[in-house]
Order: sequence, then C-alpha cells, then structure tokens
Amino acid sequence: MLPLGLLSPGEEAHVVGQRHPRSLREAALIGLTRLEEMGIRLGKAVEVLNNEGSGPLLVRVDESRIAIDRGTAMKILVRRKT
Repeated sequence: MLPLGLLSPGEEAHVVGQRHPRSLREAALIGLTRLEEMGIRLGKAVEVLNNEGSGPLLVRVDESRIAIDRGTAMKILVRRKT
C-alpha cells in the first residue's frame, strides 16, 4: 500500500483506503466527499497520466480524467495492479 502521489505516469492501481483526517473540518479541507463524487472511492481502478513536478496529478478513473492536488493525492492509499 502506498500513496497515490508516489505512482509514476502509466502505473495503474486500485484505491484501498485513505489516511484518516483528524476531524470533520480536516475531511472537508481535503475534499474526501468531493473525491467520492468524482469517482475516486474504495476498489476503483485509477491510472496515473501525469505526475511531474510539484503540481497536481492527472489520473484516469473509468473514462474521466481528474486533476488532484498533490496533498490530497498523498492521502489516497492505493495498491499497484500486478
């Protein structure tokens, strides 16, 4: 298990969890509900399209491309596809 933010472009993984926020306020700040609305939820397959520099990650979930800020990507736990 590792954070989504550590995957390289082209790598695929399944979402297995998230680092738990310390409070509801922190959950709102990192947008956990918003991530689920965008399709990033437990068991979903994701493919990293771009992870360069310090900017946001670009990932594919189903047929959608989603930009995720780096801090949030480091809170999404994934398992690489083998």
